[in-house]
Formats: sequence, C-alpha cells, structure tokens
Amino acid sequence: MKKIGFVGVGDISGIYLKNITEMFGEIEIAGLCDIKREKAERAAQRYGITKIYGDMHELFADPDVDIVLNITRPYEHFAVTKAALEAGKNVYSEKPLAATLEEGRILKKLADEKGLVLGGAPDTFLGAGIQTCRKLIDDGYIGTPVGAAAFMICRGHETWHPDPEFYYKHGGGPMLDMGPYYLTALVNLMGPVKRVAGMAKASYPTRLITSEPLNGTVVSVDVPTYITGLLEFKSGAVGTIFTTFDVKYAQGARLEVYGSQGTLSVPDPNNFGGQVKLLRAEEKEYRDMPLCFGYPENSRALGLADMAKAMETGRKHRANSEQTLHVLEIMSAIETSGREGRFIEIESVFERGEPMISAGREGFLD
Repeated sequence: MKKIGFVGVGDISGIYLKNITEMFGEIEIAGLCDIKREKAERAAQRYGITKIYGDMHELFADPDVDIVLNITRPYEHFAVTKAALEAGKNVYSEKPLAATLEEGRILKKLADEKGLVLGGAPDTFLGAGIQTCRKLIDDGYIGTPVGAAAFMICRGHETWHPDPEFYYKHGGGPMLDMGPYYLTALVNLMGPVKRVAGMAKASYPTRLITSEPLNGTVVSVDVPTYITGLLEFKSGAVGTIFTTFDVKYAQGARLEVYGSQGTLSVPDPNNFGGQVKLLRAEEKEYRDMPLCFGYPENSRALGLADMAKAMETGRKHRANSEQTLHVLEIMSAIETSGREGRFIEIESVFERGEPMISAGREGFLD
C-alpha cells in the first residue's frame, strides 16, 4: 500500500480525494497541505484525513509519504516537483510536467539520477475510451494509420471558472492546458512524434472575467490562445492539432484517426469513457463500438494508482516521465515553430506503454 501526500488542494483535488478514498484499493492518503490551510482543513474533514502539513517541506520530510501528488498550478509544477525529488520523494504531477521544456528536462534528469519514479497526468488515456480505440487500431480495424486530427475549441474559462487568470499567464493557454489530453491520446494511438510545425497567436489582449467572485476583473493575456500544430509521427502518419480559447463553437472537442481501411472517431480525451465510432471502408455509416476495458467514468488518480502498483511489482508505469516529457516537447515545439517559422525536430525518446489489462477488479491494477 503506497501512501500519497497532496501538495495543493485546489479545484482538481476533489476527484483525486474521492477516487483514492472510494475507488483505488492499493493507495491511500498520508496527508494534505495547501498554501491556504483552510482548504486542506475542509478536505481533511470531508474525507476523514487526519494529517495536515504546515507546508510542502514538512510533507517531504514525512517518511510515511511514498509519492508526492503535485496538483498545484501549472507554473508551480516545476518548483514543487523539483523540491520533492531533491528530498528523495517519488512524484506524480498534474499536467503539464512543467511550464517549459527546459524545466521538464531538468525534472526528468533529476528523477533518473536519483533513481526516483516520476509520473504525471493526464491519465485519461488509461480509461475505457482510449484503450478501446488503441485495441481497434492495433488489431487492424482501420488498416494502416495514415493521419489524425484533434480539435479543442472553446471561448475560454472566464465565464465560469472562479479564478481563471492563470489560464492566460505563463504555463497556461489552450495548448499547455488542454493539449496534454489530446497529444497523450495521439501518441498512445499513433506512437511517437518525429517533428512538428505550428502557428500561434493571442487573438485578444485582455479578458473580462464574468464569473464570481472576480466578476468585472480584466486580466491581460500573456500566452498564445489560438494555436495550430502539424505533427509528423515516426510511423510516417501526419496529424494536426488545433487548440483555442478564442472561438465560440457548438462542438468543443473532436479527435479522429484515419486509416487505409477506415476511420475511428475517438471520444473526448478529457474523459475516461465516451462513445467510440468506427467507419469501415466497405460501410456507409459509423458503427458504435462497445467499450472493452474498464474505467469508463471519471477515474482521475488511475495513473497514480498504476504508478504505485508498478513501484511494487517492478514493471514500468504507464503515465511515465518519458511520455509527459515527450508531450511537453511537442507542445513547446509547436509554439517555437510559430515564432521561428520552421519545422522543429522532436528529440525526446518515447515508446508506448503496455495497454491496460481488461476485466480486473475495479481499483486494483495489474
């Protein structure tokens, strides 16, 4: 049984707390800390957690903590993960791995040098939806994959999020915020990326928050919010990814994989399940395909539980640092390409992890 120490108890922490206490049987919570102690106190009371740390360094010093769960804001991921690794702790971080490629490389190198395990979100690719799509592709249902297209289109978070400013600051933007879901799904379906090209801009210099409690606040936009990327996979297939916070659109998410014998409509990679649709060359309409793996509902912490089990068994965990760094490099390279007007070669080494094993007891990993 691996024990998890939370650094950060913000909006995303609720589903981690719920799933670790109610779903996953091989991890448990050692304790919590947050810069706003009252957040940790409320969470501890709700989920029956007895230990609240004064700060993250107190948490790092606790020998009961096997894995640090870093769910701070994106621009804080690097400092928190680095401090935890330096203290000798294994770390699982929310996405992205870091706000810059250089920071991500530093973290992976540090973890490797210390012999520590570093993993990270998203883990939605381990859910029933993407795993079913992977099996269909690997089993030849669409023939040889020749291309893919991913779209994440919305008008931003300032109309509903209680504190949306960080989405428009360093470490934010639609690519770093939502790109990890789509790119993690793509590299698990299509394999590693060889090179990219991209264009990026910020369509609006400011944003007006209309959600509470900051209604009426105007924030400046410091990052690109309209980003298009072209991906060349090592297999020779070509993909596109489009992410934006600038566009009103009825269908906000779409992911498709194109093959020599058919097309696969992949469910929203922000979710664990969803409807898989297959169009074969000899057919006129898409067919709904049954999900053939577990975890169709919101199973956040699945990647963390998989990492904990891998630490016990000695196998490689699936949401590993090779994957999170590869995805971070792709995102970074798309923006670099947009600034410099050239293709960018991807240097990080990535191989797809093992597929999930079906029909096990929910909450217990292989």
